[in-house]
Amino acid sequence: MRIDLCGVRGSIPAAGADYARIGGNTSCIALAHDGQPTSLVLDAGTGLRRLSKLLNGAPFCGTIILGHVHWDHIMGIPFFSAGDRPDASVRMMLPAQGLDPLTLLSRAMTPPLFPITPDQLRGSWKFETYDEGERELEGFSVIMREIPHSGGRTMGLRISDGTTSIAYLSDHAPHNLGPGADGLGELHPAALELAHDVDVLFHDAQYTTDELPARFAWGHAAAQYCVTLAEQARARTVMLFHHDPTRTDDQVEALHATLRSETVDIRIAVEGTSLQL
Repeated sequence: MRIDLCGVRGSIPAAGADYARIGGNTSCIALAHDGQPTSLVLDAGTGLRRLSKLLNGAPFCGTIILGHVHWDHIMGIPFFSAGDRPDASVRMMLPAQGLDPLTLLSRAMTPPLFPITPDQLRGSWKFETYDEGERELEGFSVIMREIPHSGGRTMGLRISDGTTSIAYLSDHAPHNLGPGADGLGELHPAALELAHDVDVLFHDAQYTTDELPARFAWGHAAAQYCVTLAEQARARTVMLFHHDPTRTDDQVEALHATLRSETVDIRIAVEGTSLQL
């Protein structure tokens, strides 16, 4: 499995020299089978634009799974040139929340707020919803589980190619289910199931432990929770993800330096990097 990190920032893009090393584009991770073009994409933040370059002029033919539909996770859709062309074929999946998926996306992407609607994108676009369960998508096994996050239904994902696996919990507020043993949130069953024994856990690390009490209602986790979850779930590597848009690269690296684990490799998710599992 090849993993391309196209966008790692959270909430809103961050521009400027202070964010250039780690990256300022919002959430988007691209997955491919060995030697094959990208066929499965997790979230469609502004990082989705990077995927067009990775495809080297080829159209995108595959599936995009949205963990949820907040602005920062859909901003890249109309600017995805590899998907907005006559020979593209895109299946876009949204968590079910009682509304037609095209109607839901059109709330953010329609005149006068935007020049076109999602159904005016070129190529073959299919919009559908998904619920908790397990699906086979683009040759990957995908497990979907609902996780707590503020403002709309949100899913965490586990993706496996039969040999390697990752978990993706980009926006996660475990404290919504209770403080947990350390005050940072419950190690709840859905999170533990998704992260169990994965090669890489991508996890919301937007806040420091000190920041979290004042931001409980904002829907995100403290970086230390990521490490604790990874340890309890026996994940081998945890990637700090969804960096706060006000946190400079130096500050993200300083936060990373405070984290320790004897069993888990703790890394910073950096835009533009690739992982080969």
